[in-house]
Amino acid sequence: MKILFVSMPSVHVIRWIENLKDTNHELYWFDVLDSGRLDTLERVHQFTTWRKRKFPYIKGEYRLQKIFPNMYEKVKSFLEVTANEALEQIILDIQPDVVHSFELHSCSYPILKTMQKFPKLKWLYSCWGNDLFYYRQYKTHLKRIQQVLARVNFLHTDCMRDFEIAKKLGFKGQFLGVIPGGTGYKIKELDVYKLDITERKIILVKGYEHKFGRGLNVIKALQLLDKELEKYKVIVFGAHQKVIDYITSNRLDFTFFDRHGLSHKELMQLMGKSLVYIGNSISDGMPNTMLEAVVMGAFPIQSNPGGASEEIIVQGRNGYLIANPESVSEIKEILLKALSEKSNFVKAAEINQQLAQERLDYAVNQLRVIEMYNTILKCG
Repeated sequence: MKILFVSMPSVHVIRWIENLKDTNHELYWFDVLDSGRLDTLERVHQFTTWRKRKFPYIKGEYRLQKIFPNMYEKVKSFLEVTANEALEQIILDIQPDVVHSFELHSCSYPILKTMQKFPKLKWLYSCWGNDLFYYRQYKTHLKRIQQVLARVNFLHTDCMRDFEIAKKLGFKGQFLGVIPGGTGYKIKELDVYKLDITERKIILVKGYEHKFGRGLNVIKALQLLDKELEKYKVIVFGAHQKVIDYITSNRLDFTFFDRHGLSHKELMQLMGKSLVYIGNSISDGMPNTMLEAVVMGAFPIQSNPGGASEEIIVQGRNGYLIANPESVSEIKEILLKALSEKSNFVKAAEINQQLAQERLDYAVNQLRVIEMYNTILKCG
């Protein structure tokens, strides 16, 4: 069948599409943000550079967009070609069997108007990250979320939590299951990067500090454990500037990499050398970096907003869950407990290795992805 993917360029979408490389489906990709081509299979037909002006730039337009974004959205269609308009023409041209949008706010909101124009066209929406869990608390978002869910025919999520939320918000279509956003990891190929657990000395921290990320609280907790960390090396990756500034101003002996400091391959290699991984946020879907820690044998310590992380981590068995991501003292106590029970690291790694093979392996999830589209194809 003809599958039209709608997304922004991302490594997760690339990995998802590559699952279909040996199928006979016709594959198309619409760059919903008009931000660049996708480095994916050659046979994927890409719709890019579609954004065009209807009128020359008007003085004050940029200021209006920044200060009054809602007002700007109402007049935007008079000024330039919108995603809805571009998608409508693509649908008319290629007559897809299914439109598959990834993520809600950037990839599904912008095409809702067009999808409502084609009510018989099948729509699959992949719910990732903060799509539903966080934004449902805001009235303006809640209305749009409910409109999307009312139109969507098929739903895929990266955690069971979000399927339950979707049902409460009005989704009545067919649920196609829980599959990680990037679909999985080639575990056998990654084995070469894994050090024996007994040889690992790195405590690896995700350094996000923004609307959702609370990496700074982890840094502050580690700062309180100066003596306990003498045998370990702390490495912070993906660090936002606030985290970098805190580390440098307090002269902490931590190695850090900024948001673009490591490639995905380099991060996986680092995971394979790490004894403990810590990720902390106030909102998330199923954290991809937590899954990567599980795959690479690092002991995961992860916040648990809405109960998503506990679908993978059983408290004290194969990792630890942070109940309050704003509590430096709680994070400190969890770290102390983990480091005082070193024998648990080997046992947890064995449990996580089995879990990874059953639920996170690329080959396993590739079959599930293919079956998803077969299910859609069978639905008249």
